[in-house]
Amino acid sequence: MRRIVPEPDLFRSRQLRHKQARELAMIDRILVANPSAAEAVWKDLQGPLVRKGRPGLSADQVLRAAIVKQMNGYSYEDLAFHLADSDSYRQFCGFTSAEEVPQKSALGYSIKRISAETWEEINRILLGYAKDKGVESGERVRIDPTVTETNIHAPTDNSLLFDCVRVLGRLLKHARKTYGVEYSSRLKRAKRRHMAVMNAPNSKRRLAPYKDLLKVTRETIRFAEQVVKRLRAENGPEAHRLAEELQHYIELAWNVVSQTERRVLRGESVPAPEKIVSIFEPHTDIIRKDRRDTYYGHKVTLSGGRSGMILDWVVEDGNPADTTLLTRMLDRLQAIYGSYPRQVAVDGGFASKENLRLAKEKPGVVDVAFAKKCGLAVEDMATSRRVYKKLRDFRAGIEGIISFLKRVFGLRRCIWRSRPSFAS
Repeated sequence: MRRIVPEPDLFRSRQLRHKQARELAMIDRILVANPSAAEAVWKDLQGPLVRKGRPGLSADQVLRAAIVKQMNGYSYEDLAFHLADSDSYRQFCGFTSAEEVPQKSALGYSIKRISAETWEEINRILLGYAKDKGVESGERVRIDPTVTETNIHAPTDNSLLFDCVRVLGRLLKHARKTYGVEYSSRLKRAKRRHMAVMNAPNSKRRLAPYKDLLKVTRETIRFAEQVVKRLRAENGPEAHRLAEELQHYIELAWNVVSQTERRVLRGESVPAPEKIVSIFEPHTDIIRKDRRDTYYGHKVTLSGGRSGMILDWVVEDGNPADTTLLTRMLDRLQAIYGSYPRQVAVDGGFASKENLRLAKEKPGVVDVAFAKKCGLAVEDMATSRRVYKKLRDFRAGIEGIISFLKRVFGLRRCIWRSRPSFAS
Protein backbone atom coordinates (compact mmCIF):
# COMPACT_ATOMS: atom_id res chain seq x y z
CA MET A 1 0.00 0.00 0.00
CA ARG A 2 1.17 3.52 -0.74
CA ARG A 3 2.29 5.65 2.16
CA ILE A 4 0.82 9.10 2.70
CA VAL A 5 3.91 10.68 4.24
CA PRO A 6 7.54 9.54 3.77
CA GLU A 7 9.92 8.71 6.56
CA PRO A 8 11.36 11.77 8.40
CA ASP A 9 14.04 13.37 6.26
CA LEU A 10 17.02 15.58 6.94
CA PHE A 11 15.80 18.54 4.93
CA ARG A 12 15.23 20.84 7.88
CA SER A 13 18.66 20.01 9.36
CA ARG A 14 20.67 20.77 6.21
CA GLN A 15 19.94 23.97 4.28
CA LEU A 16 22.00 25.97 1.84
CA ARG A 17 22.23 29.74 2.19
CA HIS A 18 20.46 30.34 -1.08
CA LYS A 19 17.18 31.99 -2.06
CA GLN A 20 15.69 28.85 -3.58
CA ALA A 21 16.76 26.77 -0.57
CA ARG A 22 14.91 29.20 1.68
CA GLU A 23 11.83 28.91 -0.55
CA LEU A 24 11.96 25.12 -0.33
CA ALA A 25 12.33 25.33 3.44
CA MET A 26 9.25 27.56 3.69
CA ILE A 27 7.23 25.24 1.43
CA ASP A 28 8.39 22.31 3.54
CA ARG A 29 7.11 23.97 6.72
CA ILE A 30 3.76 24.71 5.10
CA LEU A 31 3.34 21.11 3.89
CA VAL A 32 4.33 19.72 7.28
CA ALA A 33 1.77 22.00 8.93
CA ASN A 34 -0.93 20.84 6.48
CA PRO A 35 -0.73 17.03 6.15
CA SER A 36 -4.25 17.01 4.70
CA ALA A 37 -2.73 18.17 1.39
CA ALA A 38 -0.83 14.87 1.06
CA GLU A 39 -3.93 12.98 2.21
CA ALA A 40 -5.88 14.53 -0.68
CA VAL A 41 -3.22 13.34 -3.14
CA TRP A 42 -3.24 9.88 -1.53
CA LYS A 43 -6.89 9.43 -2.51
CA ASP A 44 -6.00 9.89 -6.19
CA LEU A 45 -3.13 7.43 -5.94
CA GLN A 46 -5.35 4.66 -4.61
CA GLY A 47 -6.84 2.03 -6.85
CA PRO A 48 -5.42 -0.73 -9.05
CA LEU A 49 -1.75 -0.21 -9.84
CA VAL A 50 -0.97 -0.85 -13.51
CA ARG A 51 2.75 -0.30 -12.98
CA LYS A 52 5.00 -3.10 -11.81
CA GLY A 53 8.33 -2.99 -9.98
CA ARG A 54 9.40 -1.38 -6.76
CA PRO A 55 6.88 0.15 -4.31
CA GLY A 56 5.18 3.35 -5.43
CA LEU A 57 5.99 6.85 -4.26
CA SER A 58 4.30 8.21 -1.17
CA ALA A 59 1.59 10.82 -1.66
CA ASP A 60 3.80 13.45 -0.02
CA GLN A 61 6.68 12.64 -2.37
CA VAL A 62 4.42 12.90 -5.42
CA LEU A 63 3.09 16.29 -4.26
CA ARG A 64 6.58 17.64 -3.54
CA ALA A 65 7.95 16.36 -6.86
CA ALA A 66 5.08 18.09 -8.67
CA ILE A 67 5.92 21.34 -6.86
CA VAL A 68 9.60 21.09 -7.86
CA LYS A 69 8.60 20.37 -11.47
CA GLN A 70 6.26 23.32 -11.76
CA MET A 71 8.51 25.75 -9.89
CA ASN A 72 11.27 25.23 -12.45
CA GLY A 73 9.33 24.34 -15.59
CA TYR A 74 11.05 20.94 -15.79
CA SER A 75 10.06 18.16 -18.11
CA TYR A 76 9.71 14.76 -16.45
CA GLU A 77 13.13 13.80 -17.78
CA ASP A 78 14.68 16.95 -16.30
CA LEU A 79 12.79 16.37 -13.04
CA ALA A 80 14.22 12.85 -12.69
CA PHE A 81 17.74 14.14 -13.33
CA HIS A 82 17.57 17.06 -10.90
CA LEU A 83 16.00 14.96 -8.15
CA ALA A 84 18.85 12.47 -8.47
CA ASP A 85 21.54 15.14 -8.87
CA SER A 86 20.50 17.72 -6.26
CA ASP A 87 20.80 17.03 -2.53
CA SER A 88 18.38 19.87 -1.77
CA TYR A 89 15.63 18.61 -4.09
CA ARG A 90 16.17 15.04 -2.99
CA GLN A 91 15.89 15.92 0.70
CA PHE A 92 12.87 18.16 0.04
CA CYS A 93 11.06 15.28 -1.68
CA GLY A 94 12.04 12.71 0.95
CA PHE A 95 14.52 10.60 -1.04
CA THR A 96 17.52 9.35 0.93
CA SER A 97 19.72 8.60 -2.09
CA ALA A 98 19.95 9.12 -5.86
CA GLU A 99 19.21 5.42 -6.42
CA GLU A 100 15.84 5.86 -4.70
CA VAL A 101 14.66 8.49 -7.21
CA PRO A 102 12.28 6.88 -9.75
CA GLN A 103 12.56 7.24 -13.50
CA LYS A 104 10.72 9.88 -15.51
CA SER A 105 7.92 7.47 -16.48
CA ALA A 106 7.10 6.69 -12.86
CA LEU A 107 7.19 10.37 -11.92
CA GLY A 108 4.95 11.30 -14.82
CA TYR A 109 2.51 8.49 -14.13
CA SER A 110 2.17 9.47 -10.46
CA ILE A 111 1.94 13.24 -10.93
CA LYS A 112 -0.60 12.94 -13.74
CA ARG A 113 -2.90 10.96 -11.41
CA ILE A 114 -3.47 14.06 -9.29
CA SER A 115 -6.84 15.33 -10.48
CA ALA A 116 -7.94 18.93 -10.96
CA GLU A 117 -10.36 18.52 -8.06
CA THR A 118 -7.49 17.50 -5.79
CA TRP A 119 -5.37 20.49 -6.82
CA GLU A 120 -8.36 22.69 -6.04
CA GLU A 121 -8.74 21.01 -2.64
CA ILE A 122 -5.05 21.63 -1.91
CA ASN A 123 -5.48 25.28 -2.81
CA ARG A 124 -8.43 25.52 -0.40
CA ILE A 125 -6.26 23.99 2.34
CA LEU A 126 -3.54 26.57 1.72
CA LEU A 127 -6.08 29.40 1.70
CA GLY A 128 -7.38 28.26 5.09
CA TYR A 129 -3.81 28.14 6.41
CA ALA A 130 -3.13 31.63 5.02
CA LYS A 131 -6.28 32.96 6.69
CA ASP A 132 -5.29 31.47 10.05
CA LYS A 133 -1.85 33.09 9.74
CA GLY A 134 -3.31 36.48 8.81
CA VAL A 135 -1.79 36.40 5.33
CA GLU A 136 -5.00 36.48 3.27
CA SER A 137 -8.54 37.23 4.46
CA GLY A 138 -10.34 37.37 1.12
CA GLU A 139 -11.98 40.71 1.97
CA ARG A 140 -10.47 42.54 -1.01
CA VAL A 141 -10.29 40.64 -4.31
CA ARG A 142 -9.46 41.29 -7.94
CA ILE A 143 -10.87 39.18 -10.78
CA ASP A 144 -9.54 38.90 -14.32
CA PRO A 145 -9.67 36.30 -17.12
CA THR A 146 -6.77 35.22 -19.31
CA VAL A 147 -6.12 32.60 -21.98
CA THR A 148 -3.93 29.52 -21.60
CA GLU A 149 -3.03 27.92 -24.90
CA THR A 150 -3.09 24.20 -25.61
CA ASN A 151 0.04 22.59 -27.02
CA ILE A 152 -0.95 22.56 -30.71
CA HIS A 153 0.43 23.93 -33.96
CA ALA A 154 -1.29 26.78 -35.79
CA PRO A 155 -4.40 25.15 -37.30
CA THR A 156 -5.02 25.25 -41.05
CA ASP A 157 -7.39 23.04 -43.01
CA ASN A 158 -4.61 21.34 -44.98
CA SER A 159 -2.47 20.69 -41.89
CA LEU A 160 -5.44 19.14 -40.07
CA LEU A 161 -6.17 16.85 -43.04
CA PHE A 162 -2.50 15.84 -43.15
CA ASP A 163 -2.57 15.14 -39.40
CA CYS A 164 -5.56 12.84 -39.92
CA VAL A 165 -3.80 10.85 -42.66
CA ARG A 166 -0.57 10.71 -40.66
CA VAL A 167 -2.12 9.53 -37.37
CA LEU A 168 -4.53 7.05 -38.93
CA GLY A 169 -1.67 5.74 -41.09
CA ARG A 170 0.51 5.21 -38.02
CA LEU A 171 -2.24 3.22 -36.28
CA LEU A 172 -2.96 1.21 -39.43
CA LYS A 173 0.73 0.31 -39.76
CA HIS A 174 0.62 -0.98 -36.21
CA ALA A 175 -2.45 -3.07 -37.10
CA ARG A 176 -0.65 -4.41 -40.19
CA LYS A 177 2.41 -5.39 -38.17
CA THR A 178 0.46 -6.98 -35.31
CA TYR A 179 -2.63 -8.48 -36.98
CA GLY A 180 -1.61 -8.80 -40.64
CA VAL A 181 -3.97 -6.13 -41.94
CA GLU A 182 -3.23 -5.13 -45.53
CA TYR A 183 -2.56 -1.42 -45.80
CA SER A 184 -0.97 0.76 -48.48
CA SER A 185 0.27 4.04 -47.03
CA ARG A 186 -0.93 7.30 -48.59
CA LEU A 187 1.26 9.48 -46.40
CA LYS A 188 3.68 10.65 -49.13
CA ARG A 189 0.85 11.66 -51.44
CA ALA A 190 -0.90 13.50 -48.61
CA LYS A 191 2.32 15.32 -47.70
CA ARG A 192 2.85 16.45 -51.32
CA ARG A 193 -0.68 17.86 -51.47
CA HIS A 194 -0.24 19.47 -48.05
CA MET A 195 2.93 21.25 -49.24
CA ALA A 196 1.28 22.21 -52.53
CA VAL A 197 -1.52 23.97 -50.63
CA MET A 198 1.02 25.75 -48.43
CA ASN A 199 3.07 26.98 -51.39
CA ALA A 200 0.18 27.90 -53.71
CA PRO A 201 0.21 31.63 -54.58
CA ASN A 202 -3.57 32.11 -54.42
CA SER A 203 -6.82 30.39 -53.49
CA LYS A 204 -7.52 29.32 -57.07
CA ARG A 205 -4.25 27.38 -57.28
CA ARG A 206 -4.91 25.80 -53.88
CA LEU A 207 -8.22 24.28 -54.93
CA ALA A 208 -6.86 21.28 -56.91
CA PRO A 209 -4.42 20.03 -54.22
CA TYR A 210 -7.10 20.59 -51.59
CA LYS A 211 -9.53 18.34 -53.50
CA ASP A 212 -6.94 15.59 -53.84
CA LEU A 213 -5.93 15.89 -50.18
CA LEU A 214 -9.60 15.51 -49.21
CA LYS A 215 -9.83 12.43 -51.46
CA VAL A 216 -6.77 10.84 -49.83
CA THR A 217 -8.15 11.58 -46.36
CA ARG A 218 -11.53 10.01 -47.17
CA GLU A 219 -9.83 6.88 -48.54
CA THR A 220 -7.73 6.55 -45.40
CA ILE A 221 -10.76 7.00 -43.14
CA ARG A 222 -12.85 4.41 -44.99
CA PHE A 223 -10.05 1.87 -44.86
CA ALA A 224 -9.60 2.56 -41.14
CA GLU A 225 -13.33 1.90 -40.61
CA GLN A 226 -12.93 -1.55 -42.18
CA VAL A 227 -9.93 -2.29 -39.96
CA VAL A 228 -11.92 -1.30 -36.87
CA LYS A 229 -14.54 -3.94 -37.68
CA ARG A 230 -11.84 -6.59 -38.04
CA LEU A 231 -10.06 -5.59 -34.83
CA ARG A 232 -13.30 -5.75 -32.84
CA ALA A 233 -13.70 -9.34 -34.02
CA GLU A 234 -10.26 -10.22 -32.61
CA ASN A 235 -9.77 -11.58 -29.12
CA GLY A 236 -7.68 -9.68 -26.60
CA PRO A 237 -7.71 -6.23 -25.00
CA GLU A 238 -4.88 -4.90 -27.19
CA ALA A 239 -6.93 -5.31 -30.39
CA HIS A 240 -9.97 -3.66 -28.79
CA ARG A 241 -7.82 -0.80 -27.46
CA LEU A 242 -6.39 -0.20 -30.95
CA ALA A 243 -9.90 -0.32 -32.44
CA GLU A 244 -11.13 2.30 -29.95
CA GLU A 245 -8.18 4.56 -30.69
CA LEU A 246 -8.79 4.25 -34.43
CA GLN A 247 -12.50 4.98 -33.95
CA HIS A 248 -11.65 8.09 -31.91
CA TYR A 249 -9.52 9.54 -34.70
CA ILE A 250 -11.95 8.42 -37.42
CA GLU A 251 -14.72 10.53 -35.89
CA LEU A 252 -12.42 13.54 -35.59
CA ALA A 253 -11.17 13.05 -39.16
CA TRP A 254 -14.72 13.07 -40.57
CA ASN A 255 -15.35 16.34 -38.73
CA VAL A 256 -12.17 17.83 -40.22
CA VAL A 257 -13.21 16.69 -43.72
CA SER A 258 -16.66 18.22 -43.24
CA GLN A 259 -15.41 21.60 -42.05
CA THR A 260 -12.81 21.73 -44.85
CA GLU A 261 -15.43 21.02 -47.50
CA ARG A 262 -17.65 23.75 -46.05
CA ARG A 263 -14.86 26.32 -45.84
CA VAL A 264 -12.76 25.57 -48.93
CA LEU A 265 -15.15 24.05 -51.46
CA ARG A 266 -18.42 25.80 -50.56
CA GLY A 267 -17.00 29.05 -49.13
CA GLU A 268 -19.02 28.85 -45.90
CA SER A 269 -18.03 30.48 -42.64
CA VAL A 270 -17.93 27.75 -39.99
CA PRO A 271 -18.85 29.00 -36.47
CA ALA A 272 -16.07 28.71 -33.92
CA PRO A 273 -17.93 26.24 -31.63
CA GLU A 274 -18.28 23.83 -34.59
CA LYS A 275 -14.60 23.90 -35.55
CA ILE A 276 -11.93 21.39 -34.63
CA VAL A 277 -8.52 23.03 -34.49
CA SER A 278 -6.54 19.95 -33.42
CA ILE A 279 -7.16 16.20 -33.55
CA PHE A 280 -4.72 15.80 -30.64
CA GLU A 281 -6.46 18.35 -28.39
CA PRO A 282 -10.03 18.42 -29.75
CA HIS A 283 -11.28 20.20 -26.62
CA THR A 284 -9.39 23.36 -27.66
CA ASP A 285 -11.51 26.51 -27.88
CA ILE A 286 -11.00 29.41 -30.28
CA ILE A 287 -10.63 32.56 -28.19
CA ARG A 288 -10.91 35.91 -29.94
CA LYS A 289 -9.46 38.56 -27.62
CA ASP A 290 -9.87 42.31 -27.95
CA ARG A 291 -11.09 41.81 -31.53
CA ARG A 292 -7.52 41.46 -32.79
CA ASP A 293 -5.72 38.41 -31.35
CA THR A 294 -6.83 34.80 -31.77
CA TYR A 295 -5.75 32.16 -29.27
CA TYR A 296 -6.26 28.41 -29.24
CA GLY A 297 -6.77 27.04 -25.74
CA HIS A 298 -9.13 27.83 -22.89
CA LYS A 299 -10.21 30.95 -21.09
CA VAL A 300 -9.27 30.86 -17.40
CA THR A 301 -10.89 33.24 -14.88
CA LEU A 302 -8.73 34.00 -11.85
CA SER A 303 -9.53 35.61 -8.50
CA GLY A 304 -6.61 37.12 -6.60
CA GLY A 305 -6.29 38.58 -3.11
CA ARG A 306 -4.32 41.47 -1.67
CA SER A 307 -1.53 39.06 -0.61
CA GLY A 308 -0.87 38.06 -4.21
CA MET A 309 -2.33 34.58 -3.70
CA ILE A 310 -4.67 33.06 -6.27
CA LEU A 311 -7.90 32.45 -4.39
CA ASP A 312 -9.90 30.74 -7.09
CA TRP A 313 -9.89 29.88 -10.78
CA VAL A 314 -12.26 28.39 -13.36
CA VAL A 315 -11.42 26.87 -16.74
CA GLU A 316 -14.22 28.14 -18.96
CA ASP A 317 -16.02 26.33 -21.76
CA GLY A 318 -15.89 28.34 -24.97
CA ASN A 319 -15.41 32.09 -24.85
CA PRO A 320 -18.10 33.49 -22.51
CA ALA A 321 -18.39 37.25 -22.22
CA ASP A 322 -16.71 38.77 -19.15
CA THR A 323 -20.02 40.30 -18.12
CA THR A 324 -21.42 36.82 -17.42
CA LEU A 325 -18.63 35.80 -15.01
CA LEU A 326 -18.70 38.26 -12.10
CA THR A 327 -21.54 36.97 -9.93
CA ARG A 328 -20.45 33.35 -10.31
CA MET A 329 -16.89 34.18 -9.17
CA LEU A 330 -18.29 36.08 -6.16
CA ASP A 331 -20.47 33.11 -5.24
CA ARG A 332 -17.45 30.81 -5.41
CA LEU A 333 -15.48 33.12 -3.11
CA GLN A 334 -18.38 33.06 -0.65
CA ALA A 335 -18.24 29.25 -0.69
CA ILE A 336 -14.51 29.37 0.09
CA TYR A 337 -14.51 31.97 2.88
CA GLY A 338 -18.06 31.74 4.17
CA SER A 339 -18.74 35.39 3.29
CA TYR A 340 -18.58 37.66 0.27
CA PRO A 341 -15.57 39.98 -0.19
CA ARG A 342 -16.06 43.53 1.05
CA GLN A 343 -14.29 45.13 -1.93
CA VAL A 344 -14.14 43.85 -5.50
CA ALA A 345 -11.97 45.21 -8.34
CA VAL A 346 -12.48 43.92 -11.88
CA ASP A 347 -11.60 44.77 -15.47
CA GLY A 348 -13.68 47.08 -17.62
CA GLY A 349 -15.01 44.10 -19.58
CA PHE A 350 -17.15 43.19 -16.54
CA ALA A 351 -18.74 46.64 -16.37
CA SER A 352 -22.52 46.93 -16.66
CA LYS A 353 -25.31 48.38 -14.59
CA GLU A 354 -26.76 44.91 -14.10
CA ASN A 355 -23.44 43.49 -12.83
CA LEU A 356 -23.04 46.41 -10.45
CA ARG A 357 -26.54 45.90 -9.10
CA LEU A 358 -26.14 42.13 -8.70
CA ALA A 359 -22.75 42.50 -7.00
CA LYS A 360 -23.98 45.16 -4.58
CA GLU A 361 -26.89 42.91 -3.64
CA LYS A 362 -24.49 40.29 -2.29
CA PRO A 363 -24.35 40.50 1.53
CA GLY A 364 -21.26 42.32 2.71
CA VAL A 365 -20.16 43.73 -0.67
CA VAL A 366 -19.55 47.46 -0.25
CA ASP A 367 -17.32 48.62 -3.11
CA VAL A 368 -17.26 47.32 -6.70
CA ALA A 369 -14.73 49.07 -8.94
CA PHE A 370 -14.67 48.54 -12.70
CA ALA A 371 -11.45 49.61 -14.42
CA LYS A 372 -13.56 51.46 -17.00
CA LYS A 373 -16.60 53.40 -15.88
CA CYS A 374 -18.67 52.61 -19.00
CA GLY A 375 -21.32 55.18 -18.06
CA LEU A 376 -21.39 54.22 -14.38
CA ALA A 377 -21.03 56.87 -11.68
CA VAL A 378 -18.12 56.50 -9.27
CA GLU A 379 -20.45 57.17 -6.35
CA ASP A 380 -22.55 54.14 -7.35
CA MET A 381 -19.50 51.85 -7.46
CA ALA A 382 -17.53 52.93 -4.37
CA THR A 383 -18.03 54.89 -1.17
CA SER A 384 -15.71 57.66 -2.42
CA ARG A 385 -13.52 58.61 -5.37
CA ARG A 386 -10.45 57.88 -3.29
CA VAL A 387 -11.61 54.32 -2.62
CA TYR A 388 -12.47 53.84 -6.30
CA LYS A 389 -9.02 55.01 -7.40
CA LYS A 390 -7.30 52.71 -4.88
CA LEU A 391 -9.35 49.73 -6.03
CA ARG A 392 -8.71 50.53 -9.68
CA ASP A 393 -4.95 50.62 -9.01
CA PHE A 394 -5.27 47.45 -6.93
CA ARG A 395 -6.91 45.63 -9.86
CA ALA A 396 -3.90 46.33 -12.10
CA GLY A 397 -1.80 44.11 -9.83
CA ILE A 398 -3.49 40.94 -11.07
CA GLU A 399 -2.08 41.64 -14.54
CA GLY A 400 1.40 41.28 -13.06
CA ILE A 401 0.38 38.11 -11.20
CA ILE A 402 -0.93 36.56 -14.43
CA SER A 403 2.26 37.55 -16.25
CA PHE A 404 4.33 35.94 -13.48
CA LEU A 405 2.28 32.73 -13.66
CA LYS A 406 2.76 32.60 -17.44
CA ARG A 407 6.47 33.33 -17.39
CA VAL A 408 7.44 31.16 -14.43
CA PHE A 409 4.78 28.51 -13.80
CA GLY A 410 3.73 27.54 -17.31
CA LEU A 411 0.31 29.18 -17.47
CA ARG A 412 1.04 30.51 -20.98
CA ARG A 413 0.81 27.07 -22.62
CA CYS A 414 -0.36 23.77 -21.17
CA ILE A 415 1.78 20.87 -22.39
CA TRP A 416 -0.38 18.19 -20.70
CA ARG A 417 -2.75 16.39 -23.05
CA SER A 418 -6.56 16.06 -22.66
CA ARG A 419 -9.16 18.34 -21.07
CA PRO A 420 -8.87 16.87 -17.53
CA SER A 421 -5.09 17.24 -17.64
CA PHE A 422 -5.47 20.83 -18.85
CA ALA A 423 -7.63 21.58 -15.80
CA SER A 424 -5.01 19.99 -13.53
